[in-house]
Amino acid sequence: MTVPGASSETWLALLRGINVGGKNVIRMADLRSCFEAEGFQDVVTYIQSGNVIFRAPVAAPSILTTRIEEMLASAFGYQARVVLRSRDQLEAVVAGAPAGFGSQPDRYRYDAIFLMPPLTASAAMEDVLVRPGVDGAWAGKEVLYFSRLIAQASRSYLSRLVSMPVYQDMTIRNWNTTTRLLKLMS
Repeated sequence: MTVPGASSETWLALLRGINVGGKNVIRMADLRSCFEAEGFQDVVTYIQSGNVIFRAPVAAPSILTTRIEEMLASAFGYQARVVLRSRDQLEAVVAGAPAGFGSQPDRYRYDAIFLMPPLTASAAMEDVLVRPGVDGAWAGKEVLYFSRLIAQASRSYLSRLVSMPVYQDMTIRNWNTTTRLLKLMS
């Protein structure tokens, strides 16, 4: 609930594991309504992969994450996992990308792999395999940056990551979606 006069912040909730392979199917209109019913303001969803931008009173991210996960579990009946980032944090993700990252979209696919606390980028990198000449991976702050050569995408090791236990503590967004979400938050 919004308290009149309270300071608020713009947040991005990245829902993990919805609308993938027919599992945890949630319509974006229903997702938006769920956030609004919880008292979040200026709620906007972006594409079907579970990206929700909203305003909420300034709070500890861990408290807000728990609140959202419990709300989603109750409303939609699934074990919700959410990565939460403030506008400033998402801006830092985009600004912190390796030099040239995202600059050759006709040649490479680019992804931001968002990490759930307490998973750190350095710990996550221990499980990320790259195929020389195909993949590239870099650690950022609470994010990994991953690229793969389009012409060799079927040889990429990114698909191996999704079968590893560490994958349960991350969610992936392509770079176009990541930069578009930042624009929508501004």
